[in-house]
Amino acid sequence: MRIALGVEYDGSPFFGWQSQTDGRTVQDTLQRALGQISGDQIAGGQNGAEPVPVIAAGRTDTGVHALEQVVHFDTRVERPLTAWVRGVNALLPDSIAVRWAHPVPDEFHARFSAHGRSYRYLLVNRAVRPAIQAGKVGWYHAPLDLAPMQAAAQCLLGEHDFSAFRAVQCQARSPVKNLHLLDIRRQGEMLIFDLSANAFLHHMVRNIVGCLVYVGKGKYPPDWLAEVLNGRERSLAAPTFSPDGLYLRRITYDEKWGLPQLA
Repeated sequence: MRIALGVEYDGSPFFGWQSQTDGRTVQDTLQRALGQISGDQIAGGQNGAEPVPVIAAGRTDTGVHALEQVVHFDTRVERPLTAWVRGVNALLPDSIAVRWAHPVPDEFHARFSAHGRSYRYLLVNRAVRPAIQAGKVGWYHAPLDLAPMQAAAQCLLGEHDFSAFRAVQCQARSPVKNLHLLDIRRQGEMLIFDLSANAFLHHMVRNIVGCLVYVGKGKYPPDWLAEVLNGRERSLAAPTFSPDGLYLRRITYDEKWGLPQLA
């Protein structure tokens, strides 16, 4: 039986999503909790339950958060859906919560069935660093001019080779992605960046935000971003911005899967 889950997490305490040998990742923590609910015993008579492997729609880096990561896993046991939500949540730290569980056909795949991803970046723009929101928002001390940032963002919309915004360690087969939303707005001291695409490259959002900050502070004019994009060289772009304000906001799927759609 295949189950899909919608998972929310604060990435601050973890070394990213992807499983590591030390176990201090979101994936490892979730798999251990699922194993306790499934009740599959570790081979060899050891105490405890075997972690249940999960596959996610996408990886997030150290310090990056998720409002709705989507994962799937296979299990041989019958459990009510509430067990995969409330039961698993009772075994998870406060920084991770399962939002929903939904049975799906075996052909559903959390990563390959997805046709879109959306991210949000929150940036506090004021002279003094935030304290209450530390780890949950990015920060830039100098004033940022919103209008040129919005103008610069327009050149990135559509299907392009985003090599200039790609991390060296990126494992994506192609740097060509279709960015169909890049909205920037201000709410008081907060700048909100919303980005949606068919898929994203490693560090792509944080590298775009870093370039837009360069434009906003007046280091470069808006059309500089088109030069960076067309240059296709990572060295042409701004440094990678902080992970603190980055949120995986939504994964989109065809309606045929019947998955809940959170706001």
